[in-house]
Amino acid sequence: MKRFNSARLAAAAAVLTLFFSCSREKKETFNLYNWSYYTPDSVLEQFAREYNCTVKVDYFDSNEMMYAKLRAGAKGYDLTIPSQDYTSIMIKQGMVQKIDHSQFPNAKYINPEALKKAAAYDPDMTWSVPYCLAASGISVNRTKVKDYEKSYSIFSRADLGGHMTMMDDMRVTMGSALRHLGYSLNTTDEAQLREAAGLIIREWRPNLVKFDAEGYGKSFASGDFWVCDGYAEIVFAEVPEEKHDEVIDFFVPEEGSAAYLDSMVILKDARHYDLAMKFIDFSHRPEIYAQFCDALKFPSYINTEAGKYTKKKPMYPAELLEKCELKMDVGEDLSKYDALWQEIRFSAE
Repeated sequence: MKRFNSARLAAAAAVLTLFFSCSREKKETFNLYNWSYYTPDSVLEQFAREYNCTVKVDYFDSNEMMYAKLRAGAKGYDLTIPSQDYTSIMIKQGMVQKIDHSQFPNAKYINPEALKKAAAYDPDMTWSVPYCLAASGISVNRTKVKDYEKSYSIFSRADLGGHMTMMDDMRVTMGSALRHLGYSLNTTDEAQLREAAGLIIREWRPNLVKFDAEGYGKSFASGDFWVCDGYAEIVFAEVPEEKHDEVIDFFVPEEGSAAYLDSMVILKDARHYDLAMKFIDFSHRPEIYAQFCDALKFPSYINTEAGKYTKKKPMYPAELLEKCELKMDVGEDLSKYDALWQEIRFSAE
């Protein structure tokens, strides 16, 4: 699933690999495989300068792309940042190395609540270190919609028909329906899954313009879409910053929503393990992590002290994240979701 707006992704594709170094002398190179525009250049430059190294960055725009490239045999990367379901898969498949906590004094700043969310696959940061917890939710155009409940029930409103969209993402959209019905978004119960699919087909789909995973931010900004289910960063990136408060009301529905927990992992064949550990520890210095928060306007949920150093208002308060549930790997039961998603998509034709 692509999280960032297409203009940024196009720019990243045009310059696939970036280098950060403070001089031309030959140095050790830290090889980072990262989400597009996920770590501010200022942070990479500071790291290169402080540790007298070169930082080489290749970018990906989906977990699937990252995982497929590594499984296909791509070598040379030291560290990458998968989301929780792929972190779990990579741990199970022996693709990552253990974290050396003796080199990680800034572990004291990691929010214990974030580790509770990772309890199913790595509760003690044995293999991974949380980097960002962020939510999916609903963005409403305040200038177009004045009266509404902060619930998924908004998608049942025929009066908003033709101005709403939901994610073209099987797990996120079905997860929204499951949460609305009071179920886990990781359920594998066939009756619950079919009930969720029925809700989308009968009550929500008739009011949607389409399922959209990328363009909804631009259409929201233009005023065509008034209500969008998806990631806040896609909408906020398209609306001028000075109009954020006037135009956007982003909320996590009262029923809860899907969240993603991206974590830093050191790859099994990393050639620069110590540099990777230094980067993990450096990233979680509160004043450094604050630069990440300000660059992408995420709340400082993962790092408990970074909020003291942030300078920008986040897209949403950290408290909203408490209502979220992580989308986890459901293994072979994913085929149940896929079959129902095809029914949902077919109903949209």
